[in-house]
Amino acid sequence: MTPVLYDLRGLKCPFPVIKTRKKLAAMASGTLIRVDTTDPLAVIDMPHFCNEDGHELVETEKTENGHRFLIRKR
Repeated sequence: MTPVLYDLRGLKCPFPVIKTRKKLAAMASGTLIRVDTTDPLAVIDMPHFCNEDGHELVETEKTENGHRFLIRKR
């Protein structure tokens, strides 16, 4: 399954998590989403959000300007 790409670069905390939560709410269970962020706190916030909401954090990757997260919706 090809992940949905979601570019949230340039947004600061708490907006990457808020927008990811809203996007996932409209998606089918099992869907993959790849989220790109530049917010330095996202590396803490995204894993916490996934754990809290029951989504699977499949992969976290450091990028040149931030982080990339691969999430599978619960």
